[in-house]
Amino acid sequence: MISAVNVSLRYGGRKLFEDVNIKFTAGNCYGIIGANGAGKSTFMKILAGEVEPNTGEVIIEPGKRLAVLKQDHFQFDEYEVLKTVIMGHKRLYEIMEEKEALYSKADFTDEDGIRASELECEFADLNGWEAESEAATLLNGLGIKEELHNKLMRDLTGAEKVKVLLAQALFGNPDILLLDEPTNHLDIKSIRWLENFLMDYENTVLVISHDRHFLNKVCTHIVDIDYSKIQLYVGNYDFWYESSQLALQMAKEQNKKKEEQIKQLQDFIARFSANASKSKQATSRKKLLEKITLDDIKPSSRRYPFVGFKPDREAGNDLLKVENLTKTIDGVKVLDNISFVVNKNDKIAFVGPNEIAKTTLFKILMGEMEADSGSYKWGITTSQAYFPKDNSEYFDGVDLNLVDWLRQYSEEKAESFIRGFLGRMLFSGEEALKSAKVLSGGEKVRCMLAKMMLSGANVLVLDEPTNHLDLESITAVNNGLINFTGTVLFTSHDHQFVQTVANRIIEITPNGIMDRQMTYDEYLEDEEIQRQLEEMYK
Repeated sequence: MISAVNVSLRYGGRKLFEDVNIKFTAGNCYGIIGANGAGKSTFMKILAGEVEPNTGEVIIEPGKRLAVLKQDHFQFDEYEVLKTVIMGHKRLYEIMEEKEALYSKADFTDEDGIRASELECEFADLNGWEAESEAATLLNGLGIKEELHNKLMRDLTGAEKVKVLLAQALFGNPDILLLDEPTNHLDIKSIRWLENFLMDYENTVLVISHDRHFLNKVCTHIVDIDYSKIQLYVGNYDFWYESSQLALQMAKEQNKKKEEQIKQLQDFIARFSANASKSKQATSRKKLLEKITLDDIKPSSRRYPFVGFKPDREAGNDLLKVENLTKTIDGVKVLDNISFVVNKNDKIAFVGPNEIAKTTLFKILMGEMEADSGSYKWGITTSQAYFPKDNSEYFDGVDLNLVDWLRQYSEEKAESFIRGFLGRMLFSGEEALKSAKVLSGGEKVRCMLAKMMLSGANVLVLDEPTNHLDLESITAVNNGLINFTGTVLFTSHDHQFVQTVANRIIEITPNGIMDRQMTYDEYLEDEEIQRQLEEMYK
């Protein structure tokens, strides 16, 4: 068990938390949610002891071990992968190191023997003899193959390091597990493995994630940070969202009745206060009016952008034909004779572990890269809007405010029109005049979405549009693509996003593509498809 007692934190004049009292118990998984800047990661750092609150304290049940997902991907570069995982259990690793130092001594004394005996007992109590086996099991589950287990961390890719650090946090069955964005950079198989691991986990888990499907699968409770308060709700993310929206609607309807009564009273006062015969009645109703107060309904501090794509014209039946596209990058063939036809109203999710293959395909289709061989042809009635995974070229070194930045991509140049689109993307008032070159990752994504909305395209090509976005913005983009009447080609690691948007799945493998007209869940659950994919990846 871990609890926060009267915890408050301020940064300068800004209040993040005020008198937070909350208890987290074993057997539950708590999803921490809140708008960007609400303090999700800061609260988790307070629980981990990495940030000191201004008031209050964090209490951990005596004898309980806490593990945290490390964010520094270079911290363990000089250590072997397997050893890095075992370091997740600090005491066990210390014992292993001390044992090794003792047994390597040339002048091993009686005192050393006594100490070694003590260490061996504690080592056995901590299940030390199974440590390497458990670490290997975790690594294998997350997709780190055995040939990497004895390599140095510095020899791994960034995505592989993320998986090792996650295995490190999970190692040794910690009593309290703190995970900040554990699904970042994980492939779908690793995410599913982690979901199953956490669903079976019997201790206390706190997790921050922008992956709604993940939160729905693993969470028993939702911890909502809003208005400097932290509120605990039973249920997963969807249950919290639906019930919170329902509660807000009920509160609004209650107040609507009061508003109608107040309006009636105000009308009466206005009409009759000057009428001598009814002035006494008007005065009494005025007093009644003063006693009626609307409930203080605080709308959530969360702000949902509006994302809506409207094609200027309907596309014909011929949209896109791709024939035998092949591309080699740095000596590695990333696309090998890829062929497919895009049909009207297709919403195709391109999936698979090879990120470079998907991005390369999109770059070729959008004319940003040449294929080594093969061809593609867009239909003459199509118009395309492109969301690249790396949007830096649109912003780096660009000395324009957001109004002038977006004006570049609009036929209508009037400032009021441009501000309207920026307002939909939550850039209102002075926000619309900030410099394009100082935007955060999420702000750049919202600007790119506004640019696409202005295009009027009937085909949207999006490479990881949910990266850098908060839950509210992801929901807005998700709904925008569901409602879009044109054709969509996209990639995303967000399971719910893919499931709710795509009506067709294309997986790029080293030995061709798997192309199926079905939902993502149907695709993942089809045993014959998964068997064929195993063969294609061999």
